[in-house]
Amino acid sequence: MKRVDLILSERELDKVIKVIDSSGAPGYSVMRHVTGKGPHGIVSESMDFSGLGANAHVIVYCESEVLARLREGVQPLLDYYGGVAFVADAHPL
Repeated sequence: MKRVDLILSERELDKVIKVIDSSGAPGYSVMRHVTGKGPHGIVSESMDFSGLGANAHVIVYCESEVLARLREGVQPLLDYYGGVAFVADAHPL
């Protein structure tokens, strides 16, 4: 099983969720208003008021076959709108 972590602008969240659903992933978790520091600088909590710069963290657990479809759909969105995605092996307890 694979774990996919996506950090992206909340404005693009609906597009990414459509890709996740169409890839056949069994589900996902979303955490909104993620702040932190990345290669493009700090995302400040003060940006929450305007919504500009607010990020979301999406976690998806899926099988390898689904990961290929997910990558195919998500990568163009990340390339165009920005954001990052990481994949790791996941093992149930």
